[in-house]
Amino acid sequence: MSGPIPRDGVVTEGGTAVYRSVCRSCHGGCGVLLHVRDGRLVRVEGDRDAPLNHGRLCPIGTVTTDLVYHPDRLKHPLRRHGPRGAGTWERISWDEALDTIAARLDAIRNEFGPEAIALGTGTGRHHIRWVSRFGHALGTPNWCEPGFAQCFHPRVNTCLLTFGDFPVCDYTGDTPPACIMVWGHNPTLSGPDGETRFSVMEALSHQPKLIVVDPRQTELARKADVWLQVRPGADDALALAMLHVLIEERLYDVPFVERWTHGFDALAERVRSCTPEWAEPITWVAAEKIRAAARLFAQVKPAMLEWGCAIEHTPNCIQTVRAVSMLPALTGNIDVPGGWVFGMHGLGRFPSLIENLSPEVAARRLGADRFKMLGGEGADLPAAHIPTLLQAMRDGTPYPVKAFLIFGNNTLITYAGGKSVYDALMKLDFIVCADLFMTPTAELADIVLPAAAWPELDQLAGLPTIAANVVLAQQKVVQIGECMADEEIFVALARRMKLPVGTEPVRDVLNAQLAAGGLGLTFDELAARGSVKVPFRYRKYEDGGFRTPTGKIELYATRLEQMGYAPLPHYEEPPESPLATPQVAEQFPLVLTTGGRISQFFNSEHRQIDKLRKAHRFPLAEIHPDTAARHGIVDGDWMWIETRRGRMRQKAKLTVGIDPRVVNAEHGWWFPDAGPPGYGVWTANVNVLTDNAPPYDPAMGTYQLRALLCRVERAPTP
Repeated sequence: MSGPIPRDGVVTEGGTAVYRSVCRSCHGGCGVLLHVRDGRLVRVEGDRDAPLNHGRLCPIGTVTTDLVYHPDRLKHPLRRHGPRGAGTWERISWDEALDTIAARLDAIRNEFGPEAIALGTGTGRHHIRWVSRFGHALGTPNWCEPGFAQCFHPRVNTCLLTFGDFPVCDYTGDTPPACIMVWGHNPTLSGPDGETRFSVMEALSHQPKLIVVDPRQTELARKADVWLQVRPGADDALALAMLHVLIEERLYDVPFVERWTHGFDALAERVRSCTPEWAEPITWVAAEKIRAAARLFAQVKPAMLEWGCAIEHTPNCIQTVRAVSMLPALTGNIDVPGGWVFGMHGLGRFPSLIENLSPEVAARRLGADRFKMLGGEGADLPAAHIPTLLQAMRDGTPYPVKAFLIFGNNTLITYAGGKSVYDALMKLDFIVCADLFMTPTAELADIVLPAAAWPELDQLAGLPTIAANVVLAQQKVVQIGECMADEEIFVALARRMKLPVGTEPVRDVLNAQLAAGGLGLTFDELAARGSVKVPFRYRKYEDGGFRTPTGKIELYATRLEQMGYAPLPHYEEPPESPLATPQVAEQFPLVLTTGGRISQFFNSEHRQIDKLRKAHRFPLAEIHPDTAARHGIVDGDWMWIETRRGRMRQKAKLTVGIDPRVVNAEHGWWFPDAGPPGYGVWTANVNVLTDNAPPYDPAMGTYQLRALLCRVERAPTP
């Protein structure tokens, strides 16, 4: 179906109305056609005109109707009846729910101050910016999301300071890449922030040279021209060694570097000793492979870097991101066709209302005094430091946090140190949770709100995130029970609490964003078209330079230096590792990696969907056959995985595609079929093994989430 579709849909011969929208079961941004008959969503198909997927859908998108009409959907507000976590609930009206929430929040604000109220959310889709917006309207600086220190936002904030903008892969241009380097990412199984798996597959169809940096032999690693099987947590050393090769062998783009970078000589001196031979025992990658990858990336152009959150999971997060990001910079692959490009920003900046916070209130943001790139002047959108926030919940240090509003996040599953998170939540006076389903986290709430799924709400998506080269409309086509969009909940609460800001209708905010983006479209007009691909312009830096203090790419980061942080990248061993803590490695000899994406699920979501669970029934932990044999483990056995912090079990998947010294455990697992109130929360939860304790990245507050030490043994069936 091509051409615009009216806002009220096109009615087919069979009486079905068809609407354009965008799938947001993950944050990939695949265009869809929604078929509605008699008020019911009956079919979801890929939109062939959509620029990010061209009609294709992943397994999660294909089961949208199963999600929307799942019998376990929350459909009405609930109030806890009995002790926290007992699993006893009573249905209440929206008026009762909103009145209760407003009254409790007002009481806490009056007694302890607005900063005693915190908000939490999950991965970035329609609601994430609205969470911080409501917090700012409420007057609290304390909102958080796990990814702000551990996923994506370290790359965003670092690139803004280094490049003045956030670069993305040029998948929507007319020039395919001649080389792709995939680092800490498995993009054929995920679609982060608008760089969909289908865009990656189209780029790969042109047969580019392929470099893959991953401890696991993923599908892409098997196809790679060079696979660098790095030790988890050693990405910084690997990147520094590659930079050494580029500079030592003069493989960098000399005219570009001389004209458009700042601090090259200082960087060259920094990496002078970081030879591939130095890196080999640290990274477990042969020196000649490091050289081969660096040479290939430098010599085949245009080249792009497709990177993922694996590089953001150690306390040297910012400097790792910095080092990796300099590879496209030195090779001149910045803002060129088929390379790493800056966006056209076709969607205006979301009005976060952060200006509603006075400087004094903003300074009370938990962690802002230490982690300026997370919660202070170096952050694009400042957020609270989760470990510091949890401490405030537990013992009132540095001041008490009494309430937590959770929107679209299964906190017990997705925060590091899950059992310590549970202890913190149990200390709170008041918890609100809005979600599609009851979860182990929602079971701890005082009020549970039924959230709308993506076909049940109006929103905008500017993708890739930050770049906004494509702007898409997501539109409401059905109503399920009394479910309400998170955005509408925030507006309703702001009005009930008589807040000075944040009370305007959602549609007004969307139209203001479109106007600021300069597309000349209203929301209804965009919804009829489905999406707009913004006309693209390359080498934008030639018109006024880069948006940094020096007007250049800052290899030597002046803003980091001003904030008191290291201006040049460096290597730092993870605090727990075979090299840093050999005494721990004697008891826990294996290196644990986690966070790999699963095609059937989005993080902790979709475990209720039978069709998806049929394809991936149990949590799987990858282990080398030799390692498994030493422990009497065969393929399909349940096995314990244990760290110093705890143990949990997953099914062993034997593979030679992983180093015998490494174990890969899946994240996001809980079991809706196990029933309330626990839903098997601790059975296979990898965050039983992790910790959010210091040391932290000095700028970002990132803790060690992977590359931890572990051991395994055969386990009984749970």
